[in-house]
Amino acid sequence: MFTVRTWAARTSAALLTTALLTTALVTTAGAAPAGPAGPPPAAGPSPTPYQGWNTYYGLGGDFTADEVLDVADFLVSSGLADAGYDIVWLDGGWQADVPRDADGLLQGDPERFPDGMAALADAIHDRGLRAGIYTDAGPYIPGTCGLGSGDHYQTDANTFAAWGYDAVKVDFLCGIAADLDPRRAFTAFAQALRDNSSGREMIFNLCNPVTSPDWGDYPEEQQSTWSWTYAPGIAESWRTYTDVGFVGQIQFKDVLRNFDANARHPEVAGPGHFSDPDYLGPELGMTTEEFRTQMSLWTVAAAPLIISSDPRTLSDASMDILLDEDVLAIDQDRLGVQGTRVGPAGTTETWAKPLTDGSVAVALLNRGDAPTEVSTTARDLGLRGRSFEVLDTWTDARTQSAGTVRAAVPAHGAALLRVTPARPGGVPRLVATAPTFTAVGSDDVAPTTDLSAAAGDRLTTEVTLHNDGSTPVRAPRVTLAVPEGWSVRALGAAPRVVRPGGSATLDFAVTVPGGATTGGYEVTAAVSSGSGRVTTPPSAVTIAPAPPSGDAVVLSRHPWVSASSGWMEPTVDQSVGGGSPLTVAGTVHGSGIGVASPSHVRYYLGGACGALSGRVGIDDVVGTVGPEGGTATFDVVGDGAVLWSSGTVERGAAVPFDVDVTGVRDLRLRVGDAGDGGYNDRADWLSLTASC
Repeated sequence: MFTVRTWAARTSAALLTTALLTTALVTTAGAAPAGPAGPPPAAGPSPTPYQGWNTYYGLGGDFTADEVLDVADFLVSSGLADAGYDIVWLDGGWQADVPRDADGLLQGDPERFPDGMAALADAIHDRGLRAGIYTDAGPYIPGTCGLGSGDHYQTDANTFAAWGYDAVKVDFLCGIAADLDPRRAFTAFAQALRDNSSGREMIFNLCNPVTSPDWGDYPEEQQSTWSWTYAPGIAESWRTYTDVGFVGQIQFKDVLRNFDANARHPEVAGPGHFSDPDYLGPELGMTTEEFRTQMSLWTVAAAPLIISSDPRTLSDASMDILLDEDVLAIDQDRLGVQGTRVGPAGTTETWAKPLTDGSVAVALLNRGDAPTEVSTTARDLGLRGRSFEVLDTWTDARTQSAGTVRAAVPAHGAALLRVTPARPGGVPRLVATAPTFTAVGSDDVAPTTDLSAAAGDRLTTEVTLHNDGSTPVRAPRVTLAVPEGWSVRALGAAPRVVRPGGSATLDFAVTVPGGATTGGYEVTAAVSSGSGRVTTPPSAVTIAPAPPSGDAVVLSRHPWVSASSGWMEPTVDQSVGGGSPLTVAGTVHGSGIGVASPSHVRYYLGGACGALSGRVGIDDVVGTVGPEGGTATFDVVGDGAVLWSSGTVERGAAVPFDVDVTGVRDLRLRVGDAGDGGYNDRADWLSLTASC
């Protein structure tokens, strides 16, 4: 989306007919509301979710015809076009500084598009691709938005069709600035597109990103979360929440936020009309694992797959994710059902999507910061029978399950499985959990997959195997992969057999060398047997700086193990984002940490400290930003247990705490958004003092 405003200002069962489905999903994703106004359109130009690339996040608003065509060439040469990514979509920024000519017709920037917008569409078509373009439903308001079609709907629809564009994205920046009713505006624009003078069929992407409180305080009917009530009857897709990121930046927390909002009304989606949680964001701020998770979730949601990065710059790993045939087949399934959650919401979740052939696509999601096991059953997925084939779409492994559908899922990860009723037999499904660690001498601390340790520590490690198949797994061999210089020793023999439905746990001793340098290390386990080989997700062992020492340690000035902030970076002795002194309720504090929610700051105490005190609050700097948001929660967590929690903290008060941290090895200072999103949450840990 294009705007000349500050970029930071943008921040159940599905109702399915038994004639179409052979499965029934049990879900708690929410009761089905009334349907949209008017019947949904026929399959039209996009019977399955459309795919392609958009200029916005990767190139911003100053792209050229040459850049666009270079990306188009890459889509063809890389195989992305053959995989379905065939729309080259111009977002805001293509227009001239004066968007209309003397006759009131839209015109492209003459320097960046010297041959004109029709010639660009022709060049895209010559490459076997489709062309998309952008406008706004409101009237052009200089200084507020870059382009508006208000009062020109039919003229602009005719222009886009005459130029040869195949898809139109219609924003609402000008629309909200002009206080329009989005239902009326978008409905009128949709009619203009259908009535275009060329008779050209065009995809209509309805893009109202206005969401409270991110954009301010707007009536529900003007927000993105209301589009579901009318958009399915007029558009091929409709945005379901605000932007998933900023130009050049898409973070995993916002991917989850948009996915959750997108999941509220699956019953209105179907063939030819799809909920749109916004674009795919490889390498714009997410790890490879996080992007793989986004792809899994968008796929189960039957969402349009529009690449937002510059695809010419992507790694082989990102390209492999985008091109995976089994994954794309789930997104493009012609049944067109938007997946729903099976069971409760939480750190781990199951999402399921029925497919045309009677199978079910399942995303086992781990929102947490450490690897964990996620499971469901074929019965909960609505499948009946005694045996099922489970295809792991990301590894291509095909295994047999007697009914349990389980995976060991990395932190911020998702296993994407396709579960199909099948005859008994085949390779039994063996799942190995990520190794869990405990430091020797800390038996009162729960085993963890994310251990903070010191050089020279001795660790005990467990790996658990589950046989979810209906035949035995014989003579499994388990090996640990540890960093160079670390030693590992098995504590006992591996089991001779893991029976159907059974489990086995193997123990190891791991010694960290005394000279190990500080930093993060990964440990994985591999299990080999006659049934094949599986590898666990990685567990993390962080060799931490030496613990603090002294009667009154200023903890904010001690090296942390790791730190995160919802936006920008945590700051020591300053408010996040502005460099101002830490100030709460008019009082300046000389030491502390400034963050934005959500945030984790982690210290290694090594059991050396006895007390921790300080204050928490919302920094007064929020008063210069705006009245929205500005609430947070603060938790002090020791070795996984919450030692103190603030509850909701609002502006204008510093809340004191005094916590006993005796014996705590791993200390985490956690900030949440208090349930209203992270907008304006500039949170401070103040005057942190430890006795060690």
